[in-house]
Amino acid sequence: MLLEDNLDAFAIRAITARNAERTLDVQYYIWNDDLTGHMLGMELLKAADRGVFVRILLDDLNAINKDSVLSGLAGHPQIEIRLFNPIHSRQNIITRSVEMVFRGLSLNRRMHNKAWIADSQLAIIGGRNIGNEYFDADPETNFFDVDLLLAGKAVGETEVIFDQFWNSPAVIPFKQIIPWKKKSLQKLRERELEIDAAEHDIRELYLAEIKASPSIRELFLGEREIIWTDKAHVYSDPPEKVFDENEDEWLVNTVLHRAWSSASEEFYLISPYFVPGEAGVTQICDLHERNVNVQILTNSLAANDVMMVHGGYAPYRKPLLECGATLYELMPFNMGKRQGIGAKGASLHTKAFIIDNRLSFIGSFNHDPRSARLNTEMGILFESEAITDSLKDLYENHVTQQNSYILFLEEGKIRWRDEAEGDPKIWTREPETGLIKRAMTKIISWLPIESQL
Repeated sequence: MLLEDNLDAFAIRAITARNAERTLDVQYYIWNDDLTGHMLGMELLKAADRGVFVRILLDDLNAINKDSVLSGLAGHPQIEIRLFNPIHSRQNIITRSVEMVFRGLSLNRRMHNKAWIADSQLAIIGGRNIGNEYFDADPETNFFDVDLLLAGKAVGETEVIFDQFWNSPAVIPFKQIIPWKKKSLQKLRERELEIDAAEHDIRELYLAEIKASPSIRELFLGEREIIWTDKAHVYSDPPEKVFDENEDEWLVNTVLHRAWSSASEEFYLISPYFVPGEAGVTQICDLHERNVNVQILTNSLAANDVMMVHGGYAPYRKPLLECGATLYELMPFNMGKRQGIGAKGASLHTKAFIIDNRLSFIGSFNHDPRSARLNTEMGILFESEAITDSLKDLYENHVTQQNSYILFLEEGKIRWRDEAEGDPKIWTREPETGLIKRAMTKIISWLPIESQL
């Protein structure tokens, strides 16, 4: 089942947690301690109270400032937390900085995987982390993203991947790094009971928005269509990638390379952080020379939440356009946003591709050097006409004139066509951005940091 709606994505995680009977295994790069992160954390705690055994595996880069919350959860006898490639010096910023200097680039390798597994029967795989911006609850900008809800043998594959990471030498039990305080769990429960009126009102507004969603009613009533296929497999980089090992098993060298090379008619790529490098440009141009229709959707500078990545991407736009690729950049507005607590600012976070309208991928992998060579990534590669059609519909909606700029060359200069308000407008510089942001991005594009982006 494709989960393209952010409210659906939150609701299905909460529902599977509430209905879990034996186990919950969750693996994430980011778990924010905000409205939705706290609510889902409390769902895990409630599940543990019922006797469900909960395993939480987090990348430590984004967990380091959440020690008090993690300590509370780790205090429950039914919850175990482990951290990937953790920073051991957590007393203060000075000790952390010293460790970062001595460990150098090893700390730059992160676990970008995202998985939610309930009772080894259902799994959610895709691009979403846990936090307000992934579930339409952020007051400034919310992401467009997709997940797949899985059942069957693909769940077993997801569980195997989770266990490989859980037992990896790169993973350390949370309690070995942070001394557990006896009252941490009690304080976490008290925090839930003592939320102030403002937080309570925001939570109620968000829950009311979920209850009012027609698609969520369909979920509860079992009216959402279940799509069955025996051609769906979950893949991941090995955890040893953090040690720069087992390169022949990395996704970029195996299933993804074979999939990209198999395109004969169409290659539609959705990558929010897109830095193809010279090798990627060559590959895309080779596809075009074989008469493959190559279309790419990524973020505009105004929509991109990581300016450094845009600086790495910008120099490759011209050669891609020159060799015949079609480039779209998402506008920083969500024109279809429902009324609710989340803002109408938009940013792309979906990582997916469609090949020849038959083979599709949804996961955590960006088309950039970091996903290829530094971070561990995962996703599901599948053949399903129904889901591929839905994914393509989603892509085509994003690249409409109301949602994206289309790029073209005019006398060798990049131009952006903007038809959001009806009459065409041609931008001669990065749309909806100020001089300082454009200047900083230009400077970044000159720096020798592409391998880290």
